[in-house]
Amino acid sequence: MGKLRSAGLIITSGSAIFASYAALSGNQKFYKQCLMPCFQLLDAETAHVLGVKMLSFGIVPFKTYQDPPSLTTSVWGRTFSNPIGVAAGFDKHAEAMEGLRKIGFGFIEVGSVTPLPQLGNPKPRVFRLTEDEAVINRYGFNSVGHPVVAERMKKFRQKTEKSIVGINLGKNKTSTSAVDDYVLGVECLGDFADYLVVNVSSPNTPGLRELQGKKQLQELIINVLKARDSLLSKPPVLIKIAPDLTSKDKKDIADVVLDPKSRVDGLIISNTTISRPSSLKSQLKSETGGLSGKPVTDLSTDTIREMYKLTNGSLPIIGVGGVRSGHDAYDKIKAGASLVQLYTAMAFMGPPLITTIKKDLHKLIREDGFKNITEAVGNDHR
Repeated sequence: MGKLRSAGLIITSGSAIFASYAALSGNQKFYKQCLMPCFQLLDAETAHVLGVKMLSFGIVPFKTYQDPPSLTTSVWGRTFSNPIGVAAGFDKHAEAMEGLRKIGFGFIEVGSVTPLPQLGNPKPRVFRLTEDEAVINRYGFNSVGHPVVAERMKKFRQKTEKSIVGINLGKNKTSTSAVDDYVLGVECLGDFADYLVVNVSSPNTPGLRELQGKKQLQELIINVLKARDSLLSKPPVLIKIAPDLTSKDKKDIADVVLDPKSRVDGLIISNTTISRPSSLKSQLKSETGGLSGKPVTDLSTDTIREMYKLTNGSLPIIGVGGVRSGHDAYDKIKAGASLVQLYTAMAFMGPPLITTIKKDLHKLIREDGFKNITEAVGNDHR
């Protein structure tokens, strides 16, 4: 009996050591087949919160991969060691920026952040569509508010100046003036941001997507740019748009963002979709909210391609939506994206996915005869 106990202890200890090593070394297969399925035993929001907390405490895989020069790119006068970033919605409250940097992201976007703290929509509000590699969320801009994020950004900037961090701005649900909310965001957070995002495309705040209309959007941008220009740092301003726009909507947005009075510095394409593709298998597909992940891949890439053409390739684009591989990222880059973001895929595959995507990107651009990722941007249009 003693020998059996000893053998059991050795096996258990060995398994624990192996699991710890596999986790800390960033073994992609271990994360995908073992660790992430354990996370998926939790409800989607709890798993999300736990993931953010682990990153905020520095519980991350060892980073051994060094970004090759082929992935270095420069946008808005800022140098990115690689073009892969984490999309807004993951680190909503600016808690895990250092951890996200350590696992290999080339840039980080926090938020959306609203002026006043708000709880967001009632729970449950996040649903994992495992069969579809997708998520539906209706968070509704849950936020700790401008002052808390400003303080966290200030402390972060005092520790490290190298990380590129964008701040995604939202409006309070009960606000009577969307313009005032976004202007407040610029004034309070602009000096801490490498770029600012005006998020007018979340489907979970009533009336928000109406701000994508031509007249409303131009008025909003003019006021935001005026506030930005009053800052010492004058960060670039980007607009984040939905993938559910009509051809006329897209043309109107292109006209606004290219107009000298309301010309922005870039676009983020795209937010989640309110559409529900017929290919969805999960019983949760009818839940209200924005759909992200694999089913959005082509919709997002097609929108990037169209907006790149409508803006004559004159505005940098961050492509986001359904990126799960180096091929997905490369497709968005060739469609016109200078940078790429992901979020949902990490919930299914874990942090090692980032290194896998970067390795694949390096290989793909070399196969196409490019020396640097910038040469591939918009290649579909040539």
